Amino acid sequence: MKESGNAKYMIRVSVKLDGQARRKDIIGAIFGQTEGLMPEALDLSSGRIGHIDVDLDSNKGKVSGVIEIPSSLENVESAIIGAALETIERIGPAASQLKVLEISNIRSSKRTSMVDRAKDI
Repeated sequence: MKESGNAKYMIRVSVKLDGQARRKDIIGAIFGQTEGLMPEALDLSSGRIGHIDVDLDSNKGKVSGVIEIPSSLENVESAIIGAALETIERIGPAASQLKVLEISNIRSSKRTSMVDRAKDI
C-alpha cells in the first residue's frame, strides 16, 4: 500500500474491463462519471483525495487491476466515494466492473507496523 501525505484512509477498488483501456481512461472515467453524483464536499477534485494510483494487467484482450485512492475524508465519506465508484459501468468503449475491496485505516496500519517493529527491536 502506497502512502499519500496526510491521508486517513486508502480506498482499494478492483477493476475488470471487457476490453482495453489505459490508466488515463480509468482516471477520466472516475472523475467524469462520479461528477454530480455526490455532494460538493465529497467532490473528487476538492483536494481531500490524493493521487489516484492504477495498477493494470492485460490478458487476452481484457484488463483487470487495482485502483488505490488515498482519502483524508472520514470513514463514512470514504465509503460513499467507494460506492460511487461501483456505479461506473463503462470505461472508454469497454464494459467495466468496479468493486471496493477494502477501505483501510492508514494510520492504524502504520501504528500496527510500528508496534510490531518495536517488538522485534
